[in-house]
Amino acid sequence: MRDPLKRRIPREIRSEAGKYIVIFIFMVALIGVSSGYFIADASLKVAYDESFETYNIEDGFLEFAEKPDEAVLEACEEEDITLYDNTFKDEPCGNDSTVRLFRIRQEVNTPCLLDGALPEAKDEIALDRLYMKSNDLSQGDTITLDGEDYKITGTIALPDYSALYKDITDFMFDTEKFGVSVVTPEGFDRVGEKYIHWSYSWKYDDPPEDTFGKEAKEHGEDLVKAISQKAVLSNYVPTCRNSSIKFSGDDIGHDRVMMLVMLDMLIVIISFVFAVTTSNTITKEANVIGTLRASGYTRLEMIRHYLAAPVIVLLAACLVGNVLGYTVLKDFMADMYLGSYSLVSYKTLWNADAFIDTTVIPMIILIAINVIMLAYKLSLSPLRFIRRDLKRHQRRKAFKLNTKIPIMTRYRLRVLFQNIGGYLTIFAGIFFAGVIMVFSQLFSPLLDKFADDSINSMIAQHTYILKAPVPTENETAEKFAAGSLKIVRGDFSEEVSVYGITEDSRYFHSDISGGTVEVSSAYANKYRLKEGDSITLEDEYGGEKFTFDISGIYDYPASLVVFMDIGFFNETFDKDEDYFSGYFSDSELDDVDEKLIASEITEVEVTKTSRQLKRSMGNMMIIFVILGIAVIVLVVYLLSKVMIEKNAQSISVAKILGYEPREISGIYLRTTTIVTIASFLLCIPIEGKALDWLWRTMMMEYPGWLAPDVPASAYVKTVAIGIATYLVTTLLLKRRINKIPMDEALKNVE
Repeated sequence: MRDPLKRRIPREIRSEAGKYIVIFIFMVALIGVSSGYFIADASLKVAYDESFETYNIEDGFLEFAEKPDEAVLEACEEEDITLYDNTFKDEPCGNDSTVRLFRIRQEVNTPCLLDGALPEAKDEIALDRLYMKSNDLSQGDTITLDGEDYKITGTIALPDYSALYKDITDFMFDTEKFGVSVVTPEGFDRVGEKYIHWSYSWKYDDPPEDTFGKEAKEHGEDLVKAISQKAVLSNYVPTCRNSSIKFSGDDIGHDRVMMLVMLDMLIVIISFVFAVTTSNTITKEANVIGTLRASGYTRLEMIRHYLAAPVIVLLAACLVGNVLGYTVLKDFMADMYLGSYSLVSYKTLWNADAFIDTTVIPMIILIAINVIMLAYKLSLSPLRFIRRDLKRHQRRKAFKLNTKIPIMTRYRLRVLFQNIGGYLTIFAGIFFAGVIMVFSQLFSPLLDKFADDSINSMIAQHTYILKAPVPTENETAEKFAAGSLKIVRGDFSEEVSVYGITEDSRYFHSDISGGTVEVSSAYANKYRLKEGDSITLEDEYGGEKFTFDISGIYDYPASLVVFMDIGFFNETFDKDEDYFSGYFSDSELDDVDEKLIASEITEVEVTKTSRQLKRSMGNMMIIFVILGIAVIVLVVYLLSKVMIEKNAQSISVAKILGYEPREISGIYLRTTTIVTIASFLLCIPIEGKALDWLWRTMMMEYPGWLAPDVPASAYVKTVAIGIATYLVTTLLLKRRINKIPMDEALKNVE
């Protein structure tokens, strides 16, 4: 005989269709976004890793001070490397931007054609996808370089410029002001050689096993020492130090943990919503449950029955969500990376980890929470279910409310105390939704403030990093020395710039004599440092360690920097007494050859971080706002609906006694309204603490530092959006109250 309980499952889902549809839609969106992210993340990472072989990415590049002859190149290749001509020209373009021209490369760093065609004529050019997008360019448009017009024929990605760093010493890549391109050899010769760089890629004949580690670094150092005896180098960069190649690979997958935490926390909230609603169903069907238990149904069978509907809904949501994740949403989520990085083309790959994270683990969480609730709820004897005696403790008198309190107020207080568990769940849901929504509004004002603070705290209007020490006649120029060390925390490390400042500096206004150092405010804020602390830093590849005593905190929010006296710098790092590596200046250095300038830090450079993050994080912030609103609607509506159903008999009695629907709504909905508004307000300080912890935890896994300065307007907007969303849900709740019939009061009378 067919189990009659199985026949009830479709009927139960139909009877609660509104609730299950809302949860289903929410779960489809949540799992779809999460699945799309995990799939896109893994697919892009595989494509990035395979690009080293597919496009034959260089092991490093050398830049010569002047064009090398064949004898020099042959001498260099005696060091067990093969050189490939990768000469480029940096040509100014519109919008104060620079386009880097390469000849079409056939052997090393070969271009990935994303759309269109590679140039065939001398007046044709293929441009980087991100540069075209940032500057509103498309195929068929014309750009002008050095007075020569080029027609855009194709969209490309260069594997050695997946992150568009103009120089490896730049603080941040910039997709708006810098782009790369390829042209024909004839097209390359059309422009002059004013901005030419004699760059040659190398490939090892016997490459080191550790491409990005200490062995690769030592290979590079040995190589440059040997070649420096045969030619004058202006720059050399092994791939292990090339941010243009490795930064995007290091970043892809960085947000996975945050996405997992968000997904699991929302699944926990949904599981509790299911648990509360199922608990209410058990209360309503107590007589039926008692009869079935007395007829021989075991507690396990009843648990399976009441668990079936939530599991079916979640399984359906997982199925649809994963389908959407693999189709529509994976492209949307991939755009988060593709909006920042110029990555090569990729294929969507099946990802077992994504299936486990978005289907298996949510199912385990849902089943675990609901089984615990059902086992507890169904542990009573069949007789007590038949009698509807579901109280765990002796019935006690309700605590007395002062008779001076108006009757309607006392009524609302009773409603509040009787449904305290549901209201606590609403508070938790509002708190989580508030954190999500405030977080979504944090970026834009934070980045604006960061840009303003960085400009206001610039050491000088121009900071020049030189490839070799050269003199200048500029009266505003002041020498400094620069290097870099790294902070190591377990598997994570990040770079710290080290500046050696001249005595009585006109640009640096603090005393750093006596072998002590000052650290930038960004460094101090990130690692909670204060005056008197000691810091230990390592050289770039984990060799020698350096310990410094902090004598002060210098107001410099742009990056992590250690400031010291230039004499102490040269002594610490074994440099000559007169060594320096750059100039601070309030005017341009017109008498220094541009070929000898490694990088120049100006206002455009220090605002690069905020510009780029705004551009790349925009889509993600919209998702957070929508997600926060959805959580509010879901939690408040479903739990308020449960409370109304739980008090259906009382509402029916009130209707019999002559109370108008408006008055009844005032009793039940006003209580929920007060709790909801109070929750929004009470959550503000808690959200601030939670966001500070969340932001600090997240930023500790990223290089650099942005202070989590949450504007008051973010909290105001969150409360306003939340309350407006709740007021819309009350319209649905009022309809629910109006549908409760008067004969409900005659049912289940004990």
